[in-house]
Amino acid sequence: MIEKNEDQFVELRSGTLRAELAPRLGGSVARLNYVAEGGSIPVLRGPEGVPRTVLETGSFPLVPYSNRIRSGRFFFRGRDVIIAPNMAGDPSPLHGQGWLAPWEILSASESSAELAFRHDAGEWPWSYEARQLFELSDTALDIRLSCRNVSDDPMPCGLGQHPYFHCTPETRLDTEVEGAWTIDENVLPVERVPATGRYDLRNRLVYGQDIDHGFDGWRGRAVMRTPGLPFAIEMSSPDATCFQLYSPPQGGIYVAEPVSHTNAALNAPEAEWGRLGLRVLKPGEEMVLHARIAVLPA
Repeated sequence: MIEKNEDQFVELRSGTLRAELAPRLGGSVARLNYVAEGGSIPVLRGPEGVPRTVLETGSFPLVPYSNRIRSGRFFFRGRDVIIAPNMAGDPSPLHGQGWLAPWEILSASESSAELAFRHDAGEWPWSYEARQLFELSDTALDIRLSCRNVSDDPMPCGLGQHPYFHCTPETRLDTEVEGAWTIDENVLPVERVPATGRYDLRNRLVYGQDIDHGFDGWRGRAVMRTPGLPFAIEMSSPDATCFQLYSPPQGGIYVAEPVSHTNAALNAPEAEWGRLGLRVLKPGEEMVLHARIAVLPA
């Protein structure tokens, strides 16, 4: 039977995994834990108690775009779209509207739940409906994020997930990408360079790397290992060709995001959007991004 508390949290259970969803906090995953005889071990970073903001949760959805819009302004087919900043200290709006809005619980069972969010045209001048289907198995949390254009005009669209992970000085991330984007002081892309040296993500230490960069040519699978944990973590997505890595210099956590498009892609000419991973949805058309966070034998 589904469990909901007074804060509208939804708990999913399967085998050794427990997921707690926070619909009111941006349709987020408050926490994902591995439960064994020795106790509960976080798979995703999550607070001990009730998260106060979406930025304290384990993961949240990115819809209808990921990362930043440069100076909150872009042009599309005759429209001059202006979006206000949505995070203190950053002049560029981030991640769309879904992560900052409450989501509705459409259905829930012991191991699955579906959430929905509707955006009515405003600053983002298109209406859309987003849904997340969460399915928890004994070894993985699967998330199907979709966005349907319900306006009368074509709408730009990109999707992603924003999972946080704990790390120690020995944690390693292993994934393959082709290109990396250097960034300026506002974390906006400057130049595409080969993913070598500092930007090589194959079996690299991920603690305190001072990285907040986007990558393209992602192979759709990343494995993270921390010595001493009884499991490795595999994150995968068949629909995401881009990858965002945030590893703050102080260490402790990192963010590894499966995303459909590059940072600030909306600021590029529309002719380049396909190469950068952005879609244009016709009225009634839907875009989907699947993501999986799995535990593997250590």
